[in-house]
Amino acid sequence: MTEVGKISITPLLKRLWPNPAEANVTASEIALAISHIFTDQLSPVQTGALLTALHFTGWDRKADVIAECAQSMRDAAWSVDTDALREVVKRKGRREGSYLGGLCDIVGTGGDSHSTFNISTTSSILASSLLLLSKHGNRASTSKSGSADLLNSTTPTPPNLNAVTPKTISRVYESTNYAFLYAPVFHPGMKYVATVRRELGWRTIFNLLGPLANPVEEALEARVVGVARRDLGPVFAEALKMGRSKKAMVICGEEDLDEISCAGRTYCWRLVSRPNPDHRSSNGDDSDTSDDERPPRTLVDVQHFTLSPLDFGLPAHQLSEVSPGKLPHENAKILMKLLQNQLPRDDPILHFVLMNTAALFVIAGVCDADASSMGPGDSGEVIKERGPGGGRWKEGVRRARWAVESGEAWRMWGKFVDVSNAFVDI
Repeated sequence: MTEVGKISITPLLKRLWPNPAEANVTASEIALAISHIFTDQLSPVQTGALLTALHFTGWDRKADVIAECAQSMRDAAWSVDTDALREVVKRKGRREGSYLGGLCDIVGTGGDSHSTFNISTTSSILASSLLLLSKHGNRASTSKSGSADLLNSTTPTPPNLNAVTPKTISRVYESTNYAFLYAPVFHPGMKYVATVRRELGWRTIFNLLGPLANPVEEALEARVVGVARRDLGPVFAEALKMGRSKKAMVICGEEDLDEISCAGRTYCWRLVSRPNPDHRSSNGDDSDTSDDERPPRTLVDVQHFTLSPLDFGLPAHQLSEVSPGKLPHENAKILMKLLQNQLPRDDPILHFVLMNTAALFVIAGVCDADASSMGPGDSGEVIKERGPGGGRWKEGVRRARWAVESGEAWRMWGKFVDVSNAFVDI
């Protein structure tokens, strides 16, 4: 007998286990079942059974399942005033190259077991020197130092991560290019699955959904997503396509690292847009056709290539040099030194961060500009050399170095700390 207020998904579970088939299980059914978790309508037993079945059948690693479940997770999040957000982004975003001034994110799935420094979080702060950043993150689940743990440990005053909410996020961007979107604030329904995930003891589909569940998804222009397994690269690229992303790159270091590797090759899957020859404008003979029925203006292809530190103009470093395995307060000290330009120019962690920041600059499009006017300290000499995938990776590093050495990244960070601690009416 089903508990009052609960929904039974027993019929789905019977079809999903042990040998699901495309003919009798759909991604939409799974996404609907996942959505019931966020409203506390699934019992812990059925929640655990669903996550277990998805994990051991491999269906939690199918592109359509990931894409539709991520959509369910975003639908369950607190709503952001998208119109107000777009208005402030339109005013604040600085167009350059093929970058249109929109919001960007750099994030990884975690779970690579390398205990590297918090690369994507640090890179997001550097990138805010030129881009509008919406860094989606949480506390650690598999490492010692998650992104929120790191930022909460910064000195002399940490930001108030709980103050960045659906109501305040537009006001944050009035003061700074940087915002950290703390997952528990935007995804309250995740509390209903926390205990089940902890007691299961293995990684579930929710470890994969985080990078695709940014609550400002509709306003994101570009992103870099790191995965900890090479076989997940094309899966995530396809899931991003299904979610209508046009500017994105999925990365996986050959050491099963969810970052651009500083030690060797990195496998990349970049979404590239091209005009759709079948598209006809609304003034054509399909003027009576709805937008949903009309062929899209652009098509998105996935370009696969590899990168190495040399493509960024930097030397390789062993992971042991950038894997301190430190606690959040120890990593926070490194972060503060880096942002204040107190690390040597050849520091391995600095190089690691520069490469990953450069990747986001390339994907966002600022590196496509043939002239540069970043601000004081900018030589203006653009590195036009193109590397694998057609990216100006060395130009990305040049810009990332400027973010540190000019003090612009430090300035944006300081403004974020100030504005997040200024809200008293949340």
